[in-house]
Amino acid sequence: MKLEHKNVNFEDARGTITDIFVNSPKDHATIIFSKKGAVRGNHYHKLSTQHDFVISGKIKMLTQKVGEDKIEETILGPYDYTTCEPGEAHTFVMLEDSTFITFVTGVRGGEDYEKDTYRLEVPLNEQV
Repeated sequence: MKLEHKNVNFEDARGTITDIFVNSPKDHATIIFSKKGAVRGNHYHKLSTQHDFVISGKIKMLTQKVGEDKIEETILGPYDYTTCEPGEAHTFVMLEDSTFITFVTGVRGGEDYEKDTYRLEVPLNEQV
């Protein structure tokens, strides 16, 4: 998993503007709101790359490359931007009420949501 913290690109009396990505088109985007304690993910994609941008809250993200034993744990907060490559399982555990945007490069949106989603037999959050 790749982690970047995004900075404000422009600020004035009206507020701020922050670029999430530039010159990197995505095929799908969705906004996800989750209550504290909620668990999302616990799956991987064989073809799609998933990018997540945290708007608010605090999230524990667990990742594991398929076929490997090591589980990585990262705490995410506002303006953190992650990238999970194909074959990288990911789980999100909400430590607070949280809102994030998921961007996908590859098949994943709308009616295609499950076409490249492979659920884990044992959730990552049950292994740590």
